[in-house]
Amino acid sequence: MTEASQIRYVHDLIEYQTETQGEKPYILHEDQVISFAEYNRATRRAANGLAAQGAQAGDGMGILMGNCPEYFFLFYGLPRAGFYSVPINVALKGNGLRYIIENSDVKYLAVDDTLYSKITEFEKPVEAIKKIFIRRTTDQPLPEGTIDLEELLNASDQKPDHEIDPEAITYLMYTSGTTGFPKGVVNRNGPGGADRLLGLGQLLVQPEDILYTALPLFHANALVLTSGFALGAGRPFGLDKKFSASRFWDRIRFYGATQFNGLGAMIPILMKQPEKPDDVDNPVRLVISAACPANLWEAFEKRFNLKIWEAYGAVDGGGVLIFNFGNAPVGSVGKVMGDIEWKLVDDDGNKVPQGEIGELITKAPDQETSVVEYYKNPEASQKKVRKGWIHSGDYFYADKEGNLFFTDRKTDSMRRRGENISSFEVESVIEKLPEVETCAAFGVPSELGEDEVMIWVKPKQGAQLDLKKLIQHCADNMAYFMVPRYIDVVDSIPSTETLRIIKGDMKKQGVTERTWDREKEMPDLKLK
Repeated sequence: MTEASQIRYVHDLIEYQTETQGEKPYILHEDQVISFAEYNRATRRAANGLAAQGAQAGDGMGILMGNCPEYFFLFYGLPRAGFYSVPINVALKGNGLRYIIENSDVKYLAVDDTLYSKITEFEKPVEAIKKIFIRRTTDQPLPEGTIDLEELLNASDQKPDHEIDPEAITYLMYTSGTTGFPKGVVNRNGPGGADRLLGLGQLLVQPEDILYTALPLFHANALVLTSGFALGAGRPFGLDKKFSASRFWDRIRFYGATQFNGLGAMIPILMKQPEKPDDVDNPVRLVISAACPANLWEAFEKRFNLKIWEAYGAVDGGGVLIFNFGNAPVGSVGKVMGDIEWKLVDDDGNKVPQGEIGELITKAPDQETSVVEYYKNPEASQKKVRKGWIHSGDYFYADKEGNLFFTDRKTDSMRRRGENISSFEVESVIEKLPEVETCAAFGVPSELGEDEVMIWVKPKQGAQLDLKKLIQHCADNMAYFMVPRYIDVVDSIPSTETLRIIKGDMKKQGVTERTWDREKEMPDLKLK
């Protein structure tokens, strides 16, 4: 019998919950119910199956699959025999996909049959790949030279005979690469991961909770947090293939979910859906949100009869978590958890006064834990962690109680007329307009130096945008130096699978012949 005090690694936690929860449900996927005990056996089979295919400890497997239980079997199973995994964004293709496969040094791939063509479209095969395993989702024949993933997952369910190395890599989580090539964040076994999941599970999850996610499993929020909170608490979670705004609350009711994580534009998107008489009739009690606009916070709570707790964390944040458990002002991410030293600094590393915006940097009391490691990229690792301080790359300000307020990503901020501008704030104001579905704000070069504010705006379906009215709304609700000069009205705004807006191509395109220019269209507008 595994005791709680004996839990060192995540697989120990899986064994422990198998002994305590047994055949109680853990993963709910459509009509499929997978118990803790079956999940444990499945992770063992994944580890034993890859070993039976000739893999050696230290080998890696890339996972290019949609949301499914098998994803968890591989991700949490492979480290049990000393292998590591690399979740891969299913939207990638061509050189972007090839880069991650080659950079990560994986020797094996698990690929959905519907995504396999992305691999065959490479100009030449990736030489390091030894075997490709196909998850069958259609009736199409197995591609020549590949292996059915079921063959791997039907291996022995005996506990793998492997001694865990605390320094072994368990997975690489690649950043979105919005400012250059993606970087692989290294995650090693370490003994603290299971304790963290246990603690967070007990803190965030109540005894009767059912969690839910429709976020992609190549992102840590669904793959590590939702499943990890549920594992730590010994509770089930519902898993859907993808996020659907129109079907979201029906899927919540289907699983009886009482808690979900809201990322990026999820809350604004759900608020833009037509109101229904049964909006309040849902089982959710708690949303753990990231970047909920302050103006929608209380309205969302009231409309859907739930509570929002705001949180901040990053895959390359060294494990730092900031949480507002409903005990900090609306719009705040709350306070840094644990015994973590933090401060907000300017571009020269000087601490900024309370109330002013600065980059968040953090340091753990044990400097060995203040580590962020990018795979095969020591230069980026050294830039991320300087003199023991992890540089978040995100801007915040703090109130007098020490509550932090996120303002922008450093790479998305703008500077105009000597003032720093938060793209997040500009977008939040504009998205208050009922005709606007979503907005992206970014800087383009100004004739006077610094930036001009440009926005892409996607109108709500069937709505007509009056751009002069939009600008007047901005002039009435934001500082004069923040009011956009340039506007492109678009049919879609590119975003990641986790609804984070991708601004790189927008910035490259910049101002074109079709761009609306406030200074030409509203020359008499006075901004003060």
